[in-house]
Amino acid sequence: MNKIFADNILQGKVAFVTGGGTGITGGVARALAEAGAKIAIASRKIENLEPMKQLIESNGGECFAVAADVRDYAAIENAIARTVERFGKIDIVVNGAAGNFLCKAEELSSNGFGTVVDIDAKGTFNVCRAAFEELKKSKGQILNISATLHYLATPMQIHVSAAKAGVDAITRNLSVEWGGYGIRVNGIAPGPIEDTEGMKRLLPEPLKEKLTRRIPLQRFGRIKDIENAALFLTSDAASYINGVTLVVDGGQWLLGTSFS
Repeated sequence: MNKIFADNILQGKVAFVTGGGTGITGGVARALAEAGAKIAIASRKIENLEPMKQLIESNGGECFAVAADVRDYAAIENAIARTVERFGKIDIVVNGAAGNFLCKAEELSSNGFGTVVDIDAKGTFNVCRAAFEELKKSKGQILNISATLHYLATPMQIHVSAAKAGVDAITRNLSVEWGGYGIRVNGIAPGPIEDTEGMKRLLPEPLKEKLTRRIPLQRFGRIKDIENAALFLTSDAASYINGVTLVVDGGQWLLGTSFS
């Protein structure tokens, strides 16, 4: 397969990745490791991290797995401290921990709404804030995984839409407030990514063909598409990009969410 990026473009970097055991952010963690970075992956349950840790290490990378719930600030502080103890610093933070399910607004409980907001928005802030001092030392960067659901309106996704709108606000605000410390803060908003558990769970098979017709590029995204965007934004090629949430969706959101 043809290589897009030069070898070891992240050599010497240390990345802390939440939700790094599976799915999109697991792919990002693996891609950063393949680019030369040392990786710490965090998730609520350690068993969700072990397969990715083994995969990264089997490919010659260095990976540290630590259990931490992003909703628990003390747990995240501890995970950050243990990462620094292990690798000496943190250069890159990737916020990918997320929660999602389909539910009509009139059937959604306050607890269900709050849980997703706590994981996605509050969790993103917790990790950014806990990592701030280390990122200040390294003049590092933050990459927040968002979505396009809130750009227009997505039925049965009000909780996730609210949470990801908060993530985008965090990206913009921190890019301004922390830019003076040399910290870049950007995001990626994936569209429909077919090789994820979420796509299998949230999108019924009959709707896949209809949704494909609503994507200008006429295909679903792949985790690899998000990995490439992440490698670009975390590399020196993007050294003057700050406060941007890069949409990676084949143009789908521009046509709206209708399946007609």
